[in-house]
Amino acid sequence: MPKNIVLTLTGRDKIGLVDHVTSLVVKRGGNVEASRMAHLGGEFAMLMLISLSDEELGGLDQDLQQLREEGYQVAALQTDEAKKYEGWLPFEIEVNGADHEGIIHDISHYFASRGINIESMDTTSAPAPMSGTPLFSMKGVVLVPPKLNFHSWSDELEEICDRLNVSLDVEMVK
Repeated sequence: MPKNIVLTLTGRDKIGLVDHVTSLVVKRGGNVEASRMAHLGGEFAMLMLISLSDEELGGLDQDLQQLREEGYQVAALQTDEAKKYEGWLPFEIEVNGADHEGIIHDISHYFASRGINIESMDTTSAPAPMSGTPLFSMKGVVLVPPKLNFHSWSDELEEICDRLNVSLDVEMVK
């Protein structure tokens, strides 16, 4: 029975890194089930969910040791399929506005206080085309407990976004 492994790697960016890491997985008969990769501030970050047989787990860890010796931070964590949030309702969240300190913190703090789980979140800050003013953008998916009333939590989130002077769009994932 294949095991699910969350593999993370961070370190200096170089051409061929993704090819090298995925070849190690394939060499062991594994499969990349899902992944996220990004170049962040001169560094490269990789997050992958891989499936791999029990017999190959030790071998993969030995293969990853070479990357550690090259200065990469590498972790492989065995995980189980998440059933914790079964029945929760997924919503897409989009936030946009002038960038300033605290936007991510205030919004994530609100989600935590209401028991809402962040499933994914991508944020960027980029200069506006004409003025160069930094513009913030957040896109993500949250899982909301079925007991929470949509209008209640989304209205409260809208109030927070108004205070932060950012726009909010919330839609149920179809």
